[in-house]
Amino acid sequence: MATKSQPLRGKTTCKKIFWAVFPHACFILSLVIYAFLGALMFSHIEGTREVAVSDDYRTFLQNLTYLARKLSDNVTENDKMFKNDIRELFNTADPAWFINPEDRWNFFGSLFFSCTVFTTVGYGNTYPVTRIGKYLCMLYALFGIPLMFLVLTDMGDILATVLSKSYNEFRKIQTKILASKLCSGSTCSKRNELKSRAQSKIVINEPLTIMEVLKSQSGMKRRPVKYRNVELFEMLIARENENTQPARNKSMERWSSCPELAREKTVSRVIENFDKIGKELEKLDVPIVLMVLVIFVYISCAAAILPNWEKNMDFQEAFYFCFITLTTIGFGDTKLEHPKFFLFFSLYIIIGMEIVFIAFKLGQDRLIALYKKVISFCAEKNMPSKKIYPK
Repeated sequence: MATKSQPLRGKTTCKKIFWAVFPHACFILSLVIYAFLGALMFSHIEGTREVAVSDDYRTFLQNLTYLARKLSDNVTENDKMFKNDIRELFNTADPAWFINPEDRWNFFGSLFFSCTVFTTVGYGNTYPVTRIGKYLCMLYALFGIPLMFLVLTDMGDILATVLSKSYNEFRKIQTKILASKLCSGSTCSKRNELKSRAQSKIVINEPLTIMEVLKSQSGMKRRPVKYRNVELFEMLIARENENTQPARNKSMERWSSCPELAREKTVSRVIENFDKIGKELEKLDVPIVLMVLVIFVYISCAAAILPNWEKNMDFQEAFYFCFITLTTIGFGDTKLEHPKFFLFFSLYIIIGMEIVFIAFKLGQDRLIALYKKVISFCAEKNMPSKKIYPK
């Protein structure tokens, strides 16, 4: 019987370990799959695009040819002027003109770009050029950033648990080592003898009865027996009233006599407000479609205003620029001609980042609910079916 029970115990422990690791593995695996899907998508869209010669690129080549012809045979005299002109010319150039899309947007390059999107790093050396690529980049970030936050939160909990347990074990070992060094053989034996003597002297007494309490009271011994119960109940009622009196009245009396206590009470209330930070956001239950609509309207308002002073932008470019800014990705692929005007949008950026953060938090909650449904469905499938035996 013992040999049969051991494999059964091994199977049960393996199942427990599997179901304990399964949620964390689901989070990591889903993020890896999401990154690979993004790499395939962007490599297909941006890597196979046709390189069209734009008017800006033609103007750049004409100016470069003009500077090359302007350079005279005596290079030393016009060397400094030529360097300044060529530097100004190349500052107006777009780096995408000199990059082969197939080399930049291969699978590993697209995988790197996907990771910079949902981690909100956004280095800026790789960014989408086509309109479809920019739209899909915004959609990809809208679902990828909550998933990344979810994985970071889950891995942070695991890391914090491992670190706290390791620290507690280290402290236990440290205290044992210190105790063994400080405690010699003779002193430890004396301490153990004193502890054993003290434990032997401990006597557990039973609680006193009502009659024993009455007998112990000197005032109650002299009075007749018929008044003892009445006075006893009056004492109990008085004591109960003292315990049930609201502490607010006493505290108010103390505050009026001592203003320092009132000040400490206000400070404690302020400290309690810090504990409430983020609690209301956890209670928020709004449809995710509504939050996406709010973000769309919020960004569209700025995208309609921004082209008024940024003439190189249209509505779509401004919408893409505002989305990349509010999600803190910030590729840097869109250059502003008047960045000072955009500084007036600082309040807009702060409020927009808060709205986007709330949307990502709601998306994270929806992802957790989806994972719960998937895990419960998988658990129900793996549960053994009950066999019904005929009577």
